[in-house]
Amino acid sequence: MLSGRLASGGSRESPAPTWPRLASGVLVGATMIGIAAAQLPSAILAQTAPNGPGGATTPGVPTASTGPTGPTGATSPSEPADPTPCATASLHLRCPDLVMSAPYSLHLDRTTIPGRVLMRAASSINNHGSGPLEVEAHRGRSGGMAVYQAIYDTRGRRNLFRTAAKLVFKYVPGERYEHESVGNFSYWKFQHAATFELWSIDAQRRAVQLVRRGPKVDYCLRDLIHSRPSPSSPTAPVYPACNQNPNARSDVLGTSVGWADVYPYEYPEQWIDVTGLHGQFAYVEIADPEDLLLESNHRNNVSETYVTLPSGRVLGHRVGVGAP
Repeated sequence: MLSGRLASGGSRESPAPTWPRLASGVLVGATMIGIAAAQLPSAILAQTAPNGPGGATTPGVPTASTGPTGPTGATSPSEPADPTPCATASLHLRCPDLVMSAPYSLHLDRTTIPGRVLMRAASSINNHGSGPLEVEAHRGRSGGMAVYQAIYDTRGRRNLFRTAAKLVFKYVPGERYEHESVGNFSYWKFQHAATFELWSIDAQRRAVQLVRRGPKVDYCLRDLIHSRPSPSSPTAPVYPACNQNPNARSDVLGTSVGWADVYPYEYPEQWIDVTGLHGQFAYVEIADPEDLLLESNHRNNVSETYVTLPSGRVLGHRVGVGAP
């Protein structure tokens, strides 16, 4: 079996949309998150109370051949700040800042899909900002969920911003790699909360070509691991288990300051198909790949672990780097 470890450093540049503020209210509670690779409890495998991943895509070779910066995270110091409310000092907003952990606990799986080799990896979405990531959804007359992001300011007021994000009611099978089935469940999840990609790299570990994508893209977001305790981090979870009610009229997802949403490598769709590949690659995990969320920093959403295939030997890793 293969194993990976965590690291830190780097930056990412990525444009963000313009966001109209819709409302304000009173602080309900919470703050944000960070990451530590710890021994995960067996309950995480079940995810009947916590959340699970999603994704309806299939792995394959995409048509895109290069990335803007590559896994090294090279960006220009002259690039302008993201045009979002989080960058407007006069609003005094406490915005989230999502950072993926470097993919860790890497395993080569030759049993889940006969004839295919899957590289499994654990993942963690971490919030390193000054306020919680909080997403609120309400069902409209058409039956769909309208999604808003709640951001608290320094006076404790709750400001709602309409987003282009979507919630999906995601089916998660009970099978777990090298474990017994825990039963099938369905959950409300944030669509395209993260993505897994495999990039070929050169001798300097710069991105050369996007080779494969993993199927996991949907998360329900929650407080699972209290990984970065601090005075601004709640001592108990604020954002709980996934909502399993298909008829829910509303839902709230989120991750507090100092908390992480973690998935072990055994979980469904925690992999990229690496069948037939030879050479050196970056296993890349990206938080909010479509920039659907307001953040204080969009330049650190990417983390990566470097591997050699087909052996699966881990060469190194980086956290909070530029978009491949």
